[in-house]
Amino acid sequence: MKEVISQVKSLVAGDLVCVEWCDASIGKSLSNGIGGIDVPVKSWGVFIGVLGKRREHVILAQNCFRYSDGLFDIDYTAVPLPWATGATVVEKGHVAAEEAKVLLNSFTINEKAKTEKTTFNRSRCQRRVRNH
Repeated sequence: MKEVISQVKSLVAGDLVCVEWCDASIGKSLSNGIGGIDVPVKSWGVFIGVLGKRREHVILAQNCFRYSDGLFDIDYTAVPLPWATGATVVEKGHVAAEEAKVLLNSFTINEKAKTEKTTFNRSRCQRRVRNH
């Protein structure tokens, strides 16, 4: 576990990474036995950071939707840090550091909005985009 934490700490926001981890599983003891408990997973994405209130999670951005006002909406994978079994860099600086900071801000903007006392908050509104 210490090795994995060291690997994650060496990641830099904006790096394209692969995180290996074991997912939760469900099964029957007679059919799967001990061999069916571990469900190995490999997740690739742009490393955003380690976030979480109750447990730390490695956050990997998969799809990033940039709106005209500069806000991003991100499809992401959050891997609980204790579930991680390895983390490797595929490409350093795949996303520029400044853009990675903006992506991270997409996670923290709603937390900031909850502490602000405004009657209307733009970040909480669902956006509807019509392409046609």
